[in-house]
Amino acid sequence: MISIKEIKNDLPAGIVVFLVAVPLCLGIAMASGAPLFSGIIAGIVGGIVVSLISGSQLGVSGPAAGLAVIVLNAIEDLGNFEVFLAAVFLAGVIQLALGFLKAGSIGYYFPTSVIKGMLAGIGVIIILKQIPHAFGYDGDYEGDVHFIQPDGGNTFTGLFDALNYITPAALIISVLSLGILILWDQVLSKKSKVFQLIQGPLVVVVLGIILNVVFSNYYPQLALAPNHLVELPVAESIGGFVSQFTTPDFSRILSYEVWFLAGTIAIVASLETLLCLEATDKLDPYKRISPANRELKAQGIGNMVSGLIGGLPITQVIVRSSANIQSGGRTKLSAFIHGLLILASVAFIPGILNMIPLASLAAILLVVGYKLAKPALFKSMYRTGYNQFLPFIITIIAIVFTDLLTGIGIGMAVAVFFILKNSYHVSHYTEVVKTPAGKQRHHVVLAQEVTFLNKGNILDTLRKIPADSELEIDISKSAVIDQDVKELIEDFRETAKNKNIALTVKEMSDEEIAQEKQINV
Repeated sequence: MISIKEIKNDLPAGIVVFLVAVPLCLGIAMASGAPLFSGIIAGIVGGIVVSLISGSQLGVSGPAAGLAVIVLNAIEDLGNFEVFLAAVFLAGVIQLALGFLKAGSIGYYFPTSVIKGMLAGIGVIIILKQIPHAFGYDGDYEGDVHFIQPDGGNTFTGLFDALNYITPAALIISVLSLGILILWDQVLSKKSKVFQLIQGPLVVVVLGIILNVVFSNYYPQLALAPNHLVELPVAESIGGFVSQFTTPDFSRILSYEVWFLAGTIAIVASLETLLCLEATDKLDPYKRISPANRELKAQGIGNMVSGLIGGLPITQVIVRSSANIQSGGRTKLSAFIHGLLILASVAFIPGILNMIPLASLAAILLVVGYKLAKPALFKSMYRTGYNQFLPFIITIIAIVFTDLLTGIGIGMAVAVFFILKNSYHVSHYTEVVKTPAGKQRHHVVLAQEVTFLNKGNILDTLRKIPADSELEIDISKSAVIDQDVKELIEDFRETAKNKNIALTVKEMSDEEIAQEKQINV
């Protein structure tokens, strides 16, 4: 249930997320080759429907850039946007089923180093992608997180292109906005509760609108062009507004291509949601744990509704969720408010929203990006050791040079390598003592759980046992021993005979086995 107890915090945060979300919804719809209004619908559904069902207090859902390429290709292959909507609805059904099947636990298997790397990587991407918008170069769509851009360039060529197409008014607005945001965050918000209630991002948006109006009236040569502003579709009447909603075509619902697309959307959207859910919980100042299976159900219902009324697929989105947290959001009321504001604004005041400079929003997102990728985070991860730092830094690099899911996959591969490496070395420990007869006595104690991954390390230890010595292999503490390891020990009996090694294997006694069974019962 949504509570209004925290409205003094959630209302300002909801307004900020709304301001950030609108251009992202439009940009992702544009990149997806879908009607612009379909992105708005997804934002509305993500804010209103998903937040009502979700157990995540700070997560914000909407259309995701990670699905843009899939959606673009799908609409082209199906040749019909309405048939595509049927696939979105079906993807929601699959997600709902995954929720009931408790598939949400998948998200818990991602290491903290990779999740923190994802957050920092998104922060770096936000900074790199928003710098061109701050300079007034809007060649790339808002919300893009891919290294390769739709125009054939990439993140870094976009930065260099921005230097060749600087728009003075946009640069003035973004610099002033950044100054205000830093002043608000570091000084003003600590001096008075008024500055906590009225958020800095809202102030910079109003400032951006006023400055552009001044430029248009008094300095026409500085006025921003329409492509430097938010561009919402404007309906001339209520009927025109309602007509922008689209219903799906279920005539091909049983076809292979629709089912394959629905499955692809469901898997990618679920994975991205679970990763963002985990990352959002990491950012939550109250360290609340969101129920993953409930989130899958909420996303499933959200996608079903979005598909039924003409919206893009929905996931939980880390950029919007981060903006919510950084703006002081406390509960899911802020996400609900952002959804209501999107609905109200496109219905009643799209003209005012279309006056917002993208440079103002770029300044807001630059601050969000910095907070996600603070230098202090890199220092703290470095201090944890290379086992944590390398997966963290490689995840960041991979995300910046590919995309979110590919980058996380690469980071996971590195993290798994270190997990296997550590597992290799913690299979056992060895004690060596001298017997009264002057022989070496080797005492090898196996770990509580020994798998085939430990074979190499154990075999290496056994090979180093010298001839004419004594060896005791203690497996009494091991709850699980893989068959491969058991065979290794049996094979070593023959080696021990040939090297004149007195081998004994200490197993759990009958009494200990009985006690173990009693504990398990």
